[in-house]
Amino acid sequence: METKLTPQLLLFAYSQGVFPMAQEDGIYWYDPDPRTILPLDSFHVPRRLGRTVRSGRFEVRVDTAFRAVMAACAEPAPERESTWISPEFIAVYTQLHQLGFAHSVESWRDGRMVGGLYGVAVRGLFAGESMFSHDTDASKVALVHLVERLRRGGFVLLDTQFTTSHLARFGAVEIPRQEYKKRLAHALKVNAAF
Repeated sequence: METKLTPQLLLFAYSQGVFPMAQEDGIYWYDPDPRTILPLDSFHVPRRLGRTVRSGRFEVRVDTAFRAVMAACAEPAPERESTWISPEFIAVYTQLHQLGFAHSVESWRDGRMVGGLYGVAVRGLFAGESMFSHDTDASKVALVHLVERLRRGGFVLLDTQFTTSHLARFGAVEIPRQEYKKRLAHALKVNAAF
């Protein structure tokens, strides 16, 4: 039987440490071991990127184009012909956004959105879902702004699910599933504000 995605099901899944991805034959649920996180207290901003952030080359906005960020993340890229972000995902995560649980951070330049990311916030957890960039460093600048916002808001866990070379530059680490579940249980007791 096909599982119907709903905002309530997504919130339940994230609170259990599980997240969905669409495949051609349906929705699959993932609980990776190991799990990748970006430690908020040791997040590393490379020097050149720090200069880009301070230069103001990008105007960073939050939650002004959530659906457009998801659609951009779903577009085919050179190393990825298909995407796990289906139209159903865009619709349900947009509902989650309208309920205040999903957020986007966007990089704008000359009035155009050129990069960004989105994810799900549940108490002290922020689960980063996907990012895109149409301009050098645009998504990285959005990530730096996200981490600052999470720190200010009292978040304690930034889940990035899987490791990429891109995230490794910022200090992403893999932890065993059991350790992730412990950190998640703690994060769900934290009253953070995005």
